[in-house]
Amino acid sequence: MSNGPELTIFYIVQPPKYEIMACNLLASIRKHFPADVQAIGYCPKHMYDELHPAVHKAHELMNSEVRTFDTDGKFEPDYPHGNKLLASLEKRDSKYSMFIDSDVLFVKDNSPQNLIVEGKVSCALATSLIWAEQTIWDTIYGALDMEIPAERYELTRRSKGKVVPYFNSGLVVFPEQDLGQGRFPDVWYDTAQIVDKIEDLDKRRPYLDQMTLPAAIRRAGLDWNILPEEQNFLLGGMLRGKPLPEDRDIYTLHYRNQDILKEVGFLKTARKYLRDATGEKYVRRLAPQVED
Repeated sequence: MSNGPELTIFYIVQPPKYEIMACNLLASIRKHFPADVQAIGYCPKHMYDELHPAVHKAHELMNSEVRTFDTDGKFEPDYPHGNKLLASLEKRDSKYSMFIDSDVLFVKDNSPQNLIVEGKVSCALATSLIWAEQTIWDTIYGALDMEIPAERYELTRRSKGKVVPYFNSGLVVFPEQDLGQGRFPDVWYDTAQIVDKIEDLDKRRPYLDQMTLPAAIRRAGLDWNILPEEQNFLLGGMLRGKPLPEDRDIYTLHYRNQDILKEVGFLKTARKYLRDATGEKYVRRLAPQVED
């Protein structure tokens, strides 16, 4: 068992778009999670020198750091959307880790106990699967020499009734320890490599990480813990222009871009979190001597 923290939350810090979002995400982690939750940003190694100095300053002020990971030769051809898989492969000293997309803001006090279940990978159901028919699972599980899972679930926004398990990969909580069939990130990456080689599988990019998640969980000898939608509440899409529902305790806003965050009234909140944590509400002001 790890002697480190219970949970590490990690995310991608990538210039130019995701380096600023990542700092706002980190500020919301520091606002809404206990102080002993570790936070790590990961930047592709070849882009590290392009990071704005204020991004490093923000991580320093918020008791975090930016680490690197290698993308060279990891996917053929390169697959930038798979950076979450490559960052997941990096070793951390916590018992559990949670990958979170950079375009996310925590907006309610949260805890590892809300997200972790022993021996399981926690994630929320996807909102929809409108880009493929259910026959896609015959192709995927056939290539993996696996039975299609027996469980069926209704997706959260658009679902053709109950369907084969399909999860959103924007928030994934997993054990760091190898529980007997491989460390989960290694199995997930291996699963993605197998499925990526199915040449007649349409749309495997950019959905490779998400379409392989359920199979990887089972291949690693684990099961899934389905989080409520409130732990990964996607804005935009069919909800664009609608206010947040007041009758639900939403912990996590997955907002895609700042315009959508502003529409629901949380852009000022994000800036307040950053100011509370760093003294500035705009990240780049933390390095005023640098000309953009």
